[in-house]
Amino acid sequence: RARRMNAATPDFESSAPWLTPLRRKALIAAVFVAVVATWQLVVSGLNVSHLIFPGPAGVARSVYETFRSGEVWPHLGVTLYEILAGFALGAIAGFLLGALIGQSALLELVLYPYVVAFQTVPKVAVAPLFVLWFGFDTTSKVVITATIVFFPVLANTIVGLRSAPKDQIDLMRAFTASPWHVFRMVRLPHALPYVFAGLDIGIVLAVIGAIVGEFVGAQAGLGYLILQRNFSMDAAGMFAVLLVLSAIGIALHSLMKAIARRVVFWADAFTDLSRGT
Repeated sequence: RARRMNAATPDFESSAPWLTPLRRKALIAAVFVAVVATWQLVVSGLNVSHLIFPGPAGVARSVYETFRSGEVWPHLGVTLYEILAGFALGAIAGFLLGALIGQSALLELVLYPYVVAFQTVPKVAVAPLFVLWFGFDTTSKVVITATIVFFPVLANTIVGLRSAPKDQIDLMRAFTASPWHVFRMVRLPHALPYVFAGLDIGIVLAVIGAIVGEFVGAQAGLGYLILQRNFSMDAAGMFAVLLVLSAIGIALHSLMKAIARRVVFWADAFTDLSRGT
């Protein structure tokens, strides 16, 4: 099955053999330098006010001052807690419900329409309700983050469980294997690459969920810090916090891919599934 998935997905290594890992990193660095240089040239050439759109030099100074003053650390800790706690809650709930729905057509018929209906509701619209119900502390942000993480994990778990080869399931049943043994020895190993693809998506969306919650109402966090700097017309400071959030997202994405390679070591499918994320 992994070979079929590999054949359906473009293999960048074989289509571009000249693109070695070192050259790929050099290309990424070159693109970064080109974007920053263009940014600086546009800001300087058009004489844009730093209050509206600061240049990269001003943003770099703001990043340095933000960390040097120590102002960012308490807010960073709060946001990281909201991201990780919300991700854990949403991932566990999504996997458990997905495992139930993925093995029961009746549960899919009864429950899945409600799950989809809840997913279609913009989380920004319901975030004020969560703040009203759970308060202005971190609990409401954790719940908002969990609701955003929940659906990708749920959907990928269902698809993964149903990707198990029917002949292997029939063989296990022929040897009088219980439903638990079929799940543990056939369905789950085939589902794990999909589950980790959902987790990879969810960990990035968790950053968005935490910030959305902090925008609606918070007393601390990086989203709260962005609002503070917005009120003081500190555009460079806002860019600095956004860069911190981007670094968090990239770090968590890389961590999830590393964990997946260790856990799903028998399958190449995860690499194919996560390329588009």
